[in-house]
Amino acid sequence: MTRVSPVSEPQHPAEAPSRPAPEHRPAGKRRPTFTRTAGRTGQYAALLCYLVFLAFPFLWLISTAFKPPRELGSIHPTWIPEAPTLENFRQAFAQQPLLEAAGNSLFAAAVSAVVAIVLATPMAYVLARYRNRFARAATGWVVISQAFPLVLVIIPLFLILKNLHLVDSRIGLIMVYVVWSLPFALWMLTGYVRAVPPELEEAAAVDGAGRVRTLVSVTAPLLAPGIIATALFAFITAWNEFFFALVLLKSPGKQTLPVVLTHFLGAEGVADLGPLAAAALLATLPSLLLFAVIQRRITGGMLAGAVKS
Repeated sequence: MTRVSPVSEPQHPAEAPSRPAPEHRPAGKRRPTFTRTAGRTGQYAALLCYLVFLAFPFLWLISTAFKPPRELGSIHPTWIPEAPTLENFRQAFAQQPLLEAAGNSLFAAAVSAVVAIVLATPMAYVLARYRNRFARAATGWVVISQAFPLVLVIIPLFLILKNLHLVDSRIGLIMVYVVWSLPFALWMLTGYVRAVPPELEEAAAVDGAGRVRTLVSVTAPLLAPGIIATALFAFITAWNEFFFALVLLKSPGKQTLPVVLTHFLGAEGVADLGPLAAAALLATLPSLLLFAVIQRRITGGMLAGAVKS
């Protein structure tokens, strides 16, 4: 009787453990480090040039505001005043009622920004949450209205305010500012509302919260950065506005700061450069201070991590 020795079956090549072959990236597809460095350097250089372009007028304004008359009339201008002085600021306040004009601008800008936000916030929520033909048409009209030039609307606005006896009135000017800033505020807030996840409102509704409580407790806190940013832009737009205030306000005691700045120009168009630069610098500071105070809140990203997908 013949014995047959057990022979192990050959192992299939697919069952044998195999190590992944090292990947070899072709040399032609590897991006050189020099190219990445050069591209990033070019981006930083372009950003630096843009910052210099933006900062040059402001730095020159600061330098001019502190220069004495002798340096202002020099044929060799200097960046840093050789003999800094505050005389230009004293003359600016002595020549024109800057504090009264600043108060008029502050009142008109603050009230118009608050009213525009109060009106635009619920309208933006409706446009963002209920998307239909009416919402699309309203959004299109908002975008188109921003293309209208001021000269095109100033005559109808003047006639309407004249019939309402609101010419040369702060209330009339505030109404114009609200109407003018409302489309932009509505457009900005609509984007912020769309960025708020609807799942948060649905979760609040499941927990038993009503519509009003959901809007106040859930949606409104998340919209706070957008509301602040929009209010800031509406305020700055009204603070710097010149054309409407020039046409609608005639009484010297009601004129805004940008209109009063034009009074530093003489009858022949010659500017009193030192006091004008000092007054313009004071008019620019509120906008810069507002940006410095709330820029962290604007860019804080309160929506980060609100919903996990």
